[in-house]
Amino acid sequence: MEYLYERVAYLRGLVEGLGIENSTKEGKVITNIIDVLSDFADAINELNESQEELDEYVEAIDEDLSNVEDELFDEDEDDYEDDDYGFIEVECPHCNEYVYLDEEVLDKGEEVLCPNCHEPIEIDMDCCHHDCCCDE
Repeated sequence: MEYLYERVAYLRGLVEGLGIENSTKEGKVITNIIDVLSDFADAINELNESQEELDEYVEAIDEDLSNVEDELFDEDEDDYEDDDYGFIEVECPHCNEYVYLDEEVLDKGEEVLCPNCHEPIEIDMDCCHHDCCCDE
């Protein structure tokens, strides 16, 4: 933004070099125009500095937000693929629909009703409930 100050200074030099007096109507207008241009240069310079400060501030906030997102959401997605979330898939012997049962409910030995046919589902707790042994 220094070029604006340089150009205003150049215009002031031209006015002084040409010998334009403040006492004439034209001299007053030209001098006031140069003063206004100087005020504009100051205002633009202040806006530029404020914009740079805002850019730095937004960049810092963006970095902080990125760190927070990494902490909250950056979990290994592979962990979710292998995890069954504590549910076991079981085929209802009455309606042959597959249902997901909570392992905690099964561990407590509570009776489980099929959500489709509302018949009780018998679960063999000695079985590991994995596909590898259910095919045998």
